[in-house]
Amino acid sequence: MHKKLSKEAYGGVKGKDYVPYVSSGSRQGGGVAIVIIGILLAILFAASTAYSGMKSGLTVAAGIPGSIIGSGLIALFSKKNKGILSKNLVQGMSSGGESIASGVIFLLPAVLLIGAKFTFWEGFLVAVGGVLFGMAISSLVYKNMIVEEHGKLMYPESLAISETLVASEGAGESMKYMGVGFGVGGLITVVTGSFLNLANNVVSYVNERFYKWKFEIEANPLLVGIGFIVGLDVSVTMFAGSILANFAVLPLIAYFSEFANAGENIWNNAGVALNEMQVNHIAGSYVKYIGAGMMLSGGLIGAIKLIPTIIVSIRDTVGAKSDDKAEGSSFTTFMLIAAIVIGFVGGFFASGGNILMAVVISILSFFLSLLFVIVSGRLAGTIGTSNLPVSGMTIASLVIVTLVFVIMGWISTEDNKSLLLFGTFIVTAISVAGGYSQSQKVAFIVGGEKKEMDRYFLISGVVGVVVVVGVILLLSDQLAMNGDNVPFALPQANLISTLTAGIMSGELPWHMIIVGVIIGIVLFLLKLPIMTIAIGFYLPIATTSIILVGALIRVLVEKLCKSEKEKEARVSNGISLSSGLVAGGSIIGLVGIILQVLGVIDTAGPAGFAASNGMAYILLAILVIFTVVPLMVGKVNTSSDTDS
Repeated sequence: MHKKLSKEAYGGVKGKDYVPYVSSGSRQGGGVAIVIIGILLAILFAASTAYSGMKSGLTVAAGIPGSIIGSGLIALFSKKNKGILSKNLVQGMSSGGESIASGVIFLLPAVLLIGAKFTFWEGFLVAVGGVLFGMAISSLVYKNMIVEEHGKLMYPESLAISETLVASEGAGESMKYMGVGFGVGGLITVVTGSFLNLANNVVSYVNERFYKWKFEIEANPLLVGIGFIVGLDVSVTMFAGSILANFAVLPLIAYFSEFANAGENIWNNAGVALNEMQVNHIAGSYVKYIGAGMMLSGGLIGAIKLIPTIIVSIRDTVGAKSDDKAEGSSFTTFMLIAAIVIGFVGGFFASGGNILMAVVISILSFFLSLLFVIVSGRLAGTIGTSNLPVSGMTIASLVIVTLVFVIMGWISTEDNKSLLLFGTFIVTAISVAGGYSQSQKVAFIVGGEKKEMDRYFLISGVVGVVVVVGVILLLSDQLAMNGDNVPFALPQANLISTLTAGIMSGELPWHMIIVGVIIGIVLFLLKLPIMTIAIGFYLPIATTSIILVGALIRVLVEKLCKSEKEKEARVSNGISLSSGLVAGGSIIGLVGIILQVLGVIDTAGPAGFAASNGMAYILLAILVIFTVVPLMVGKVNTSSDTDS
C-alpha cells in the first residue's frame, strides 16, 4: 500500500479544518540524533550553496535533497526517529543552512570587492540579526499565510517536499544516485584547478582578429548538476544572454574601439590603449558593466512589479484576525527582541562607532526588512523559494539605503563597507523568510509542531551563518581577485559593489550601465525574463554553456524514455544524481581551495597535453557519460500505485 497526502493538503478545506498527515499521537520528532544530523546537513548545504552560488550565480533549493539525504541518514543512525516528523525537521534544517548562503553571498563578498575587509564578528552579528528578524516577522504572520490562506497560497515546493517525505521509504534508491553523483563530481573536481590542478577542464576558443569573439565550456560537475535541475528553459535563456554578450556586443565594441585616437585608454585601465584592446579587456571593462545595467533594471522592474503584492501582503497581514495568536508566541517575541537588539549592536559595529549612522540605518533596515520579509513569505507561497526574486528586493533596498548615505555625506570606502553590512542584515532576513515559511508549511501539512520547527530552523540558521561567513573569509583572497580567469564570478556581489561604490563616488561607467538598463527595459517589453538573460550576459560563457549541457542531458534522458512513468522515474533519479554532482563538486572544490589557501597543497598547474583543449574535451566526455549512463541503465519501477 502506497501512502499519499490527502487531497485536502492541496486545498479545498479551511486551514483550521485541515487534518495533517500525522494527526494523532506525538507531534514531535526531535532528539539529539536529529539535531546532529540536521546540523551536518545545514553545514553541507550552507557550504555547497555558498561555493556554487559565488561561482555560478545560481543556487539550488535544499528542501527536497535535504529530505532525501536526511531520510537516509536517519535510517542509518537514528533508528528511534524514523518517522516523518523527524525527517521533516531535518529537511527544515537543510533549508535553513541553504537559505543563509543564498542571501549572504550577495553582500559580504561585495565588501571585499570594494577593497575593504570585515571581521568574523561583524559578518556574524548582522547575518544572525537578519536570521532572527526574518524568522520573527514570518512567525508573526504564520496564522495568516500558512493556516488561513491554506489552498490559496499553494507553497508548491512545500507540497513537493511533503510528497517526498511521505514517499521517503524509497530514499535508499535516491541516496544511491546521489552517491554516484557525489563520487563523479568529487573525482573530476580533484584533478582540476579547484583542487590538484592536474588537468585543464576548460575548452577555450578566443578570436582576436577581425570579428572578435570568445567561446568556452568548462567541464564542471556542479554546473552540470545545476543545469539538469533548472531545466532547458532557464539554461537556454541564460546561454542566450552569453551569446548576445560574446558574439554581438563584444565584437561591436571591438570594431568601434579600433577607430580610437592614439593615447586614448580604457576608462579603468590606463595601461591599455582603446585601439589595442583584446577580448578579455573588452569583456571586463565594458561588456561586464552592460550586464550590470541589465541586472539593475531587472531588479528594479522586479521590485516595481512587487508593489501590488506588497500592498496585498500588508493589507492581508494587518487584516488577519487579531484573536488568532501565533503558536509559540513567546518564542516569536524572544526572536523579535533578540533581532532588534542584535540589529542595533551589529549596526553599531557596522557603522564603525558612528552612532547617528547606526540608529538611522538600523531603523531603515528594520523597515525595509519588514516590508520584504512579508513579500518573500507570500511569494514562497505562490512561486516557491527557488524562484524568489531576492536579488530584486535586495537591489531596491540598497538603492534606497545608498541614497540616504549620499544625502548624509557618508561616501568613503569605510562608509560603503558599513552600507554593505547593513545590506547583509536585509538580504539575510529576506532569504530566510522564504525558507522558513516554506519549512513551516511542510510542518503544517505533515503534522509537525510550529514551535519545534522554530527551534530547529534557528539552530540551522546560526550554524549556516558561521559556515558561510567562515567560508567567505577563508576564500577572501580568491573572491577579491580582478582580471581574467578569476575563480569566482560573483555576479550579484559584483553588481552590488559596482552599484553602491559607483553611486557614492560618481565614477560609474554610466554609458555602459544605461545601455544595459535600456536592454533590460526592451526585454521587459518583450515579456522576456530580464534577470535570467542578464545573469547569462554577465557570467563567463564557460559557465552558461556547461549549465546548458546539463539541461540537454535531461532532455536526452527524457527522450530515451518509453513512457511517462519511466520518464518521471528517471528524471527523479537524475535530480538526485545532479544534487550529488552539485554537492560533490562544490564541497570537494571548497576543500581544495581551502587547502590551497593554507598551503597544504601546491598546484603548479597542468603541462603538455594535460593543459590542452583535448584534455578538457576528455573530462567533458567522461562527465557526460557518467551522468547519462547510470540514469539509463538503472531499473525503475513504472507500475502504477495501488491502494490494495
